[in-house]
Amino acid sequence: MVEPLHSRRYLIPFRSLLLPHIVTDTLVIGSGVAGLRTAIEASAHGDVILVAKDALDFSNTAWAQGGIAAVLADDDSNVLHVEDTLVAGAGLCVEETVRTVVDEGPREIERLLSWGMRLDRDERGALQLAREGGHHRNRIVHADGDATGRELVRTLIAKARELSARGALRLFDRCFALDLISAGGPGSPVLGAITHHPRYGLQIVWAKATVLASGGAGQAYRETTNPRVATGDGIAMAWRAGAKVADLEFMQFHPTTLYVAGASRALLSEAIRGEGGHLVDRRGNRFMVGKHELAELAPRDIVSRAIMAHLAATHEPNVFLDVRHLGGPAFAARFPGLASLLKDYDLDPAHDLIPVHPAAHYTIGGVWVDLFGRTSVPGLYAVGEVSCNGLHGANRLASNSLLEGLVFGARVGRAVVERGDASRGPVQVVSDIRPSDRGELDVVDVRSSLRSTLWRHVGIERHGNRLSDALDMIEFWSRYSLDKIFDDLNGWEVQNLLTVGGLMTQAAVWRRESRGTHCRVDFPTVDAALAVHATWRLGDESPSIAGAMQPA
Repeated sequence: MVEPLHSRRYLIPFRSLLLPHIVTDTLVIGSGVAGLRTAIEASAHGDVILVAKDALDFSNTAWAQGGIAAVLADDDSNVLHVEDTLVAGAGLCVEETVRTVVDEGPREIERLLSWGMRLDRDERGALQLAREGGHHRNRIVHADGDATGRELVRTLIAKARELSARGALRLFDRCFALDLISAGGPGSPVLGAITHHPRYGLQIVWAKATVLASGGAGQAYRETTNPRVATGDGIAMAWRAGAKVADLEFMQFHPTTLYVAGASRALLSEAIRGEGGHLVDRRGNRFMVGKHELAELAPRDIVSRAIMAHLAATHEPNVFLDVRHLGGPAFAARFPGLASLLKDYDLDPAHDLIPVHPAAHYTIGGVWVDLFGRTSVPGLYAVGEVSCNGLHGANRLASNSLLEGLVFGARVGRAVVERGDASRGPVQVVSDIRPSDRGELDVVDVRSSLRSTLWRHVGIERHGNRLSDALDMIEFWSRYSLDKIFDDLNGWEVQNLLTVGGLMTQAAVWRRESRGTHCRVDFPTVDAALAVHATWRLGDESPSIAGAMQPA
């Protein structure tokens, strides 16, 4: 049951007319590629405010290593890119979405170059194109070898600051969005958001159009490549506002993160395998050979499951990346950031095997949207990892996510103009929440326990009994946490993580098949009848089945 877990409309009590107000045409929540690209585009159609949970340049995008997939080579085609995406998506991609992103991608690369993005080039000055898992052509552009996200964010922030200097865009960093504001109950038109800033406290940003670009929920898992800000806030906010969410059973696990005891799980780019790196066990056996025609470059769900199966069979804690045959200087030239990271752990890629293990990486499901980022709630849009538009299906093709953020950011930035006659407030909104008389749980313990439970029971392999156990635990923690009123970021994040973790688990219980990243060992085959998108909304006891999203 969804409702008992997540029925409260707002996280905190407030009266809107007693709080400070800011008014804008478009409010963008999030400063990754999707948020920045949306804000830049929307600034041509009115006043825009972008709020970032942390520093402007601290996001999943900034951590991205591999690159951006786009059809730029003579031996490549949009048809081939579409085919690779559809195959990786395991029968659940919305084909119209895939074709839109692939068709409009090259234009976004050209625009980035015009804005000064420094992409890697060969000795002739042509763009270097790499290959990653699931791709049958070299079509990945990258920057500084393995720092594409950092260079992309630099480029977009520079453009945003240029617009800010002209008064077209306001940038608020370290500003946490708690909840979306609406005058009625769940499903009513969204009018903006209530935010909190450490210096200025609570305030309300009223907007004609509100865009969620807040990223995914990788921090719901103990093992993750995501930065600390990826706590599913946007999905939870949209859920409380009555928006449909979809496909949350699909979390993509990256096969290769650096596995050093006591260290955080640093991503080791799939491009390493694209350049010829091998996955081996302690004895040097290439265990992916024979398991898939692409061996180490098979789609990520296949590689992740193969690694976990091999670890179970060998009782080893990790497998290894072998790049010794590539040569130390060549590896350092292609992946300077990773070479520096490995050096910090006294690992020499020219002589040492690199220990790796899968980790949660990308939230495939999210807020259900159409081709213009419109959600099921008027006035609310979603773009990037927080959204679900059917591009990724049941398993994201490598390097399609930055492409999605660019293409859909531009589309959403143009679409918000349709809200030109909407009200921007302020209006009276009252959240009257009484203090709870139930016992209290330590939020640090709840967060740690939730992340461990999701990793063990809602991870790479799942079973119905364990999913039910996980749901019981989440219901218990929620009973004593979602009823509380917190006044700091840690408490609000835990409430959002419980909401999204519960939705993920509930969706995984419902999907009784194995497809893409969702592997049910008790239902090990694909069920043709479940080649559908299950959408959930606050108050529903069971999901609705959707094809392509229709505008609200």
